Amino acid sequence: MTIEIDGSQGEGGGQILRTALTLSVITGQAFRINNIRARRKSPGLMRQHLTAVQAAAAISGAELVGAAVGSLELSFCPRHLQGGHYRFDIGTAGSCTLVLQTVLPALLLAAEDSRVVITGGTHNTMSPPFHFLQRAFLPLLRRMGAEVDLQLNRFGFYPAGGGEIVATITGGTQLAPLHLAERGTALNSYAESYIAALPVHIAERELALVKWKLAWDNEQLRLHKLDNNQGPGNVLLLTLEHEQVTEVFTGFAERGVPAEHIAQSAVAQAHKYLASAAAVGANLADQLLLPLALAGGGSFTATEWSQHADSNAEVIQRFLPVRILSKPTHTDSVGVEVAGQ
Repeated sequence: MTIEIDGSQGEGGGQILRTALTLSVITGQAFRINNIRARRKSPGLMRQHLTAVQAAAAISGAELVGAAVGSLELSFCPRHLQGGHYRFDIGTAGSCTLVLQTVLPALLLAAEDSRVVITGGTHNTMSPPFHFLQRAFLPLLRRMGAEVDLQLNRFGFYPAGGGEIVATITGGTQLAPLHLAERGTALNSYAESYIAALPVHIAERELALVKWKLAWDNEQLRLHKLDNNQGPGNVLLLTLEHEQVTEVFTGFAERGVPAEHIAQSAVAQAHKYLASAAAVGANLADQLLLPLALAGGGSFTATEWSQHADSNAEVIQRFLPVRILSKPTHTDSVGVEVAGQ
């Protein structure tokens, strides 16, 4: 039976498609989606979404209908999940990490080990940057039993792209439930500004604002000047390490936007997280839903339950026999539980 999905539901973005692709490959259930990314400024499949479709098809031998840039409808019928060596080139600055997010859960369950090389954007707005996956998401996935190594060969910023990431994935994984009620004691915190082919004072001003707003010392501030051929681009990363979880909050340079505004955006995210008792922030909460569902259960506390997470949960529950529940806690955070039916 083919699962019918309305891509305009909830937040109406690309996550609905990516989650459907992942779970279709894993469960062997075909799906048809219409109104793809209907709530976005440019609806339909963009290059990074099409690459995610093609990547999911490559690892599963899927039959495709509607796989083209701009398409609002897609039919996807998987055959057999196969690990191995794969290379996917987005061809633009579209997000490498979102393509990896599509195939990673499935390849963990494949009988064979895999090596996946993806070229495109590595640090993009509206998507998890490489360092978020490396520092925040993958350590939790490893605690669930996964063996994944992630390597950054080259930065890729918008609009040039050209970045490259490599994931080495051990197949045959049985994910175990994970419970994250608290983040634990603070261990370390630091800010990094990576900059390429832009005036270095941009990074200096970002770090100066972080120092002021978070009352951090100079040892917590790190400026990384990249080769100019990896730019132009700039990303500010705030990394907060705790006993149970590491969080990463990000600001991206934009043309015409002062460096102080970029830094303030990242600082505001960090402040919100630190002011709460939650184990994870909104973005990490969204990322955890699918692996917990594949593990058959788990729980965590989050700073908020976003519309993005809600849409993701709806799609997951279409493919897997799980219930995903969220409710406010007495500590000004949200408790999230994933349980088998």
